[in-house]
Amino acid sequence: MNWFNQQLLHIIHSVSLIGGGSYGSILQDCPVLLFFAAVLSTKIVLLILLLLELGVSFSILKYISSSYHNGFYDLSQTDGQCNNVTGLQLPGVLDELFSYEGPLGAIFSEEAVTLHLWAPTAQVVRACIYRDPSGGDPLDIVSLEEVNGVWSARGPKSWEGCYYEYEVSVYQPSTLQIEKCTANDPYARGLSADARRTLFVNLNSDDLKPEGWDNLGDEKPALLSFSDISIYELHIRDFSANDHTVHPDFRGGYLAFTSQDSAGILHLKRLCNAGISHLHLLPTFQFAGVDDEKEKWKCVDSKILETLPPDSVEQQAQIMAIQDEDGYNWGYNPVLWGVPKGSYASNPKGPWRTLEFRKMVQALNRIGSRVVLDVVYNHLHGSGPFDENSVLDKIVPGYYLRRNSDGCIENSTCVNNTASEHFMVERLILDDLLCWAVNYKVDGFRFDLMGHIMKRTMVKAKNLLHSLSKDRDGIDGSSIYIYGEGWDFGEVAKNGRGVNASQFNLCGTGIGSFNDRIRDAMLGGSPFGPPLQQGFVTGLFLQPNDHDHGGEEVGEQMLAVSKDHIQVGMAANLRDFVLTNCEGEEMKGSEVSTYDGTPAAYAACPTETINYVSAHDNETLFDIASLKTPMQISVEERCRMNHLATSIIALSQGIPFFHAGDEMLRSKSIDRDSYNSGDWFNRLNFSYNSNNWGVGLPPKEKNEKNWPLLARVRFHNTGPSWVPDIIVMSIEDGHEGVPRLSQLDPVYSYIVVIINPSPTGIKFASPALQERTLQLHPVQPLMQLMSTDEVIKNSTYVASSGCFTVPPRTTSVFVEPRESE
Repeated sequence: MNWFNQQLLHIIHSVSLIGGGSYGSILQDCPVLLFFAAVLSTKIVLLILLLLELGVSFSILKYISSSYHNGFYDLSQTDGQCNNVTGLQLPGVLDELFSYEGPLGAIFSEEAVTLHLWAPTAQVVRACIYRDPSGGDPLDIVSLEEVNGVWSARGPKSWEGCYYEYEVSVYQPSTLQIEKCTANDPYARGLSADARRTLFVNLNSDDLKPEGWDNLGDEKPALLSFSDISIYELHIRDFSANDHTVHPDFRGGYLAFTSQDSAGILHLKRLCNAGISHLHLLPTFQFAGVDDEKEKWKCVDSKILETLPPDSVEQQAQIMAIQDEDGYNWGYNPVLWGVPKGSYASNPKGPWRTLEFRKMVQALNRIGSRVVLDVVYNHLHGSGPFDENSVLDKIVPGYYLRRNSDGCIENSTCVNNTASEHFMVERLILDDLLCWAVNYKVDGFRFDLMGHIMKRTMVKAKNLLHSLSKDRDGIDGSSIYIYGEGWDFGEVAKNGRGVNASQFNLCGTGIGSFNDRIRDAMLGGSPFGPPLQQGFVTGLFLQPNDHDHGGEEVGEQMLAVSKDHIQVGMAANLRDFVLTNCEGEEMKGSEVSTYDGTPAAYAACPTETINYVSAHDNETLFDIASLKTPMQISVEERCRMNHLATSIIALSQGIPFFHAGDEMLRSKSIDRDSYNSGDWFNRLNFSYNSNNWGVGLPPKEKNEKNWPLLARVRFHNTGPSWVPDIIVMSIEDGHEGVPRLSQLDPVYSYIVVIINPSPTGIKFASPALQERTLQLHPVQPLMQLMSTDEVIKNSTYVASSGCFTVPPRTTSVFVEPRESE
């Protein structure tokens, strides 16, 4: 018997010591105990009595009962009689008294369906059963019975295919009263199209299995070792929303991956043949921000957007006007972890999302790619009793979400941090992983903000998944790979809530974490630093831009240190790898310091390191290279930088990770956070006709401060009406009439570069280049006078039409001198 239970028993026998009265008189005199007795349980009352015995005065408990507010006790209401009062946060108590390992959710048998809901603080729980996904009166309203905090009911097999929702009567600290909350089942495996009701869906039903599904475990692409993994990160909608070789009904969804002859699938097949082993899909669970019913979406007219100038603000303005009503979002807004997202299904109603998700996994496995799911267990999108996206916080208020010392919800992840240190939160995470692995046969999991999850939980997850066997579970769990973002920040930093799954804490676990050291050394700075700070592959010291790096000596030293960090990363970021640093000293990887003094290396084995240079977050690789390199370098040089960066990742020890489109110079028009920027800025083009560069200034909210940097460079011969072969680039500097640009060049305000590789001369006209005072760069006439080649002397510009004439196989540079302003 542990100390806590010993104390409870002791209190039962010695309650008369408190206030000299009986148990009943104490309850009568102290309303907070009445509250706990009514709303929670006698066990919680005994906890309060324990507090009394341990020295908390009777008057303070009376004060607590009258000033309870928003999950903590409001000291601002004191009248001088009470000092230093704190509230009682219940998760530890609930874990101690009500931890549960039995069945949860809807359980199907040959004869019946049973419901099980963990809700130890609830007063009443009912299940409303509906025939239809929305509207109508319930077929039945069933009261669940409670035993040790778990509410259960048994119903007929005919419930299968119906829908249900829970009515939970429970005390809500945010309203200071008992509320009747309507909620989905936290263990839901299916939903109605509007996501308001849970579907009774039996995932073992043969009707929900594609042909050959039960044997898919035998068809998985070979994986001899985790060291053979190479990851390609992709958003489901990005993959096919713009692919006209996919059936219109399938575009942007699960079934696009079953279109074996589409341009996108042919591209994926080539990647698999080249060595990509795993396709990492951005969130595919039920998330907020996109309505599952497509007929409710709003859209922009892409044909109109295509007519707008590359540096126009109009594209982003139109997209932002409908950004919360269109079909696009990355999906990091979790509502229910265990249900496939309905908007990616051709039909969000009924069990179609389950069947189509399985078809997607099966199709990808058969072209040679294993499938990784992006899971977001670190936060939830909704909370409280009234938010339509709130589930867990309606059922057990104050338990699932992490609180600070004032009782307020922690929001360091972005909103509503979850608390995996609580027993039933950890259990829900483990059960969810098990569901995806066994019922959907996925091959790996990427944990968003993994550092906000406890190390204990991650190790349990790995062990649980690796315990799955093909004979018992239909899959070989030992081949499931898990990795995530091991960033150490917020309330969990430095093990603030227990040992968390940060980069350094995971050493020796075999769990992978992203290596931001090699990324920052290659590109320069960090995503949160100066946007023009250069790195190893973007020109640091060797081809400087206009950013002040502190002078040549400092720049050279920065380049040398960057090289050290890259070499450590190429050696899989191993702590004990010994290298000779830029100072000529031999040291271990863990002894090489980053710019803030943190050790560069943290891994015990190569598979604990995910090496990457770009991902869905921040600018694409092509965009960041274009942003950080000097404006005057050629497009060809920018392309080579792009491929140089990916080659370093590909050839490094550890697990290489590539953002979709890196291999084809993908651009998001330098949008640094395109999570809600619609299809327009996130387009992938597997026809290879465009990389999506220069499709308008990126959305204002996250990018406006960089607009002056982006507006300088434009490409004019783009899109479906382009003149074959030629490249036309303009560079604009600050001058009168363009206040948003600072002045960098004292001589020229505008430059146009035209590259004609064809064997014949060309004419190119652009309305955007009309009525300028452009002339050939002074160097070119001098070269023409010195040349015996008569052809090169024929480059011309006509201001009235904006028309340029460029001879065969010639690069012409036109400039606009400042004295003409």
